[in-house]
Amino acid sequence: MVLQSLKNCLWLSCILRTPKACFWSTASGGLIIQSVSNDVYQNLAVEDWIHDHMDLEKQQVLFLWRNSPAVVIGRHQNPWQECNLRLLRQKNIKLARRRSGGGTVYHDLGNINLTFFTTRKKYERMENLKLVVKALKSLRPQLDVHVTDRYDILLDRQYKISGTAAKLGRTSAYHHCTLLCNADKFVLSSVLRSPYKGLKSNATPSVPASVKNLFEEDPSLTSEMLLDAIAKEYATQHNIDHHITVINPADETLLPGIGNKTKELQTWEWVYGKTPKFSISTCLSMAYKDSVLDVKVNMDIKHGRIEVCNIDLPEQWLPPGLYSELVKSLTGSKFCPNETTTLVTTLLRVCPQDDELHSRWSLLCENMIMLM
Repeated sequence: MVLQSLKNCLWLSCILRTPKACFWSTASGGLIIQSVSNDVYQNLAVEDWIHDHMDLEKQQVLFLWRNSPAVVIGRHQNPWQECNLRLLRQKNIKLARRRSGGGTVYHDLGNINLTFFTTRKKYERMENLKLVVKALKSLRPQLDVHVTDRYDILLDRQYKISGTAAKLGRTSAYHHCTLLCNADKFVLSSVLRSPYKGLKSNATPSVPASVKNLFEEDPSLTSEMLLDAIAKEYATQHNIDHHITVINPADETLLPGIGNKTKELQTWEWVYGKTPKFSISTCLSMAYKDSVLDVKVNMDIKHGRIEVCNIDLPEQWLPPGLYSELVKSLTGSKFCPNETTTLVTTLLRVCPQDDELHSRWSLLCENMIMLM
């Protein structure tokens, strides 16, 4: 890992062609930018910043970036429907919501991200993907890669190595895509499998696909080779010098206001609160002593908060007053394990000092938290 980090640093120093001070004075036509950060929120913020601030009539932009482990959902998606949130928390994998549409993807350092910025009039994602394929072919002519009508890139006619999403503004647009080089496919398949049952949502669902890493096909390839080949092909097609401007997404002198954009993308209100309204209707089978107890739970969640909550408990299993307080406390709260844990812990302090009651209460609360 240390050796790889050193290689990355040496590579970045080698490809740095344009000093930071010249970032805005690059000749018109095209600009190739690469982020030195592996933070998903910072890199998504750079996308927002370029889209909002750069004059894309004068300069088209290719943005190259890689992230540490993260799951990125589309603008109109439901994270509970798309991924295993418990596993993300256990593995300390970040969850991010981007501003473009499309499906959910897993990022790690074995995954390259490319963003093509143009005016809306010049937006053409098929041409961008053909550029990527041409770059791959320039390195390894024998690779069987092609673009589909769904704007995916397939390897060997069956394995998806690149997915696409886009944001179309009034005058500006960007198209971004991934390129699977050497991602951890075990983690990818694990975190992109939702364990949540009884969830109903109108959110945009992802389309499952078989995936394969390019390095499985040709282990002699490296991410650095691929990035450089794509940058070279982009430069050729836009008739510009093969310069890569390396930027720090935390640099406010270069990108004024970038810090606020990054912070917004990390907020609970953006990542979870932007989820389209959904409902959960499920049955909790709770093992208690020598029996199994079925508890029906129905919830409506809007803006990431519990709008309606019904828990169908067996009669006398909890005192009516405590049950009512639980439902009352959950209603309006975030559909979030941390917040729910705080709520139920507070309620537990005021309930009667009865070991049997505490055991039942703890069991119910544990199962409720597992829903989240």
